[in-house]
Order: sequence, then structure tokens, then C-alpha cells
Amino acid sequence: MIRGYAVRLAAVALAAALTATACSGGDDAPARPEPVGGAAALPGPAPAGLALRPAPSGAPGAPAVTGALTDGSPVALADLWAERPVVLVFFTSWCTLCADRQAALGELARRHSDEVVFVGVATEDKPEDVQRYLREHRVGYPVALDADGGIWRSYAVREPPAVVVIAKGGALLRGWPGGVDAATLDAELRRLVLAP
Repeated sequence: MIRGYAVRLAAVALAAALTATACSGGDDAPARPEPVGGAAALPGPAPAGLALRPAPSGAPGAPAVTGALTDGSPVALADLWAERPVVLVFFTSWCTLCADRQAALGELARRHSDEVVFVGVATEDKPEDVQRYLREHRVGYPVALDADGGIWRSYAVREPPAVVVIAKGGALLRGWPGGVDAATLDAELRRLVLAP
């Protein structure tokens, strides 16, 4: 009888220890990777003396929308374009043209990271599919998840890909329904926003 009681007590103790470990995540539980495209991808302050072209007079204002990045952090486009120009890259994980152009766009974003903020905007996508896309294509800029398509509608984007350039201060300078290749975008950034 004492032996049966000891066995039951040991079983209860083991079950309690396993439950506590499972509920707390355990010390050796694999850590979930931080989402790509979250707040860690946002730029720091603009460099001192950043030389930019002024926005042309009469340019329309860009929609000052807000959203949530892949890690749930809030992002307001007006906060980003207060310091430097913004390039919006509208994409989905299932868009083959988006995927074909992503490596070159990512390289362009890295090259101009001090001067221009690139922001991806994904809609009609599951967060896990967006994460897979961002990891596969090594996207290094912040990405907003536009679950209800509100940001896309604000910029009149109907299908991916699309790219929009916004000047420092929020003037809407140029858009490409159907997307744009990195070489053309680079040339337009130099013409529209980057001082020589």
C-alpha cells in the first residue's frame, strides 16, 4: 500500500513538473524567431545634413495612413516621411513578379537606407506566408500587414505589385501600378528626391 502511494505521488509530481515546464515554455523550448519586417527594421534618425531635393510645388499629399508592422508594432507613414522620403512596395507572398523583383529592390533599399525609407505593404495574405516570403527573399525593411486592404485602397492599389514614391514632408511624387524594376526606381529616386 505504501509502495502504491509512493508511485502515485511520484506520478503526480512528474505530471506537475511537466505541466509547469510546458506552460512556462521551458528553458530548452526553442525560441520563436522575431518576425522579419517588424519595428527592428525601422530606420533610426536621419543622418545630419541629409541633402534632398524639395518636393515640386503643387504635388498632391500622400495619404497619411497608419498600420501595424509584422510584429504588431504601430507605424504611421507621416512619422517616416517627416525625416526622409518613403518608398512603398505593395506586394503579396503569392505574387511571382513581386518575388522576381524583390532581390533587386532589397539591394536598392539597403544602398539608400540612410536617405530613403522603404516600407512593404502586404495584403490578402496570411502572416505566416508573409514571414516565409520575407525570409526567403531576405527583406530588410519594415513591412505593414494590411489585413483589410485599407492602405492599399488609400493608394488606389488594385493588385500587386505596385510602388509609390513619397517626398520628405509627404508629397506624392510617383507611382507604378504593376511595379517597377530597381534600375528605373533608382534613377527616379535620384531625379525626384536625392540631391546630387
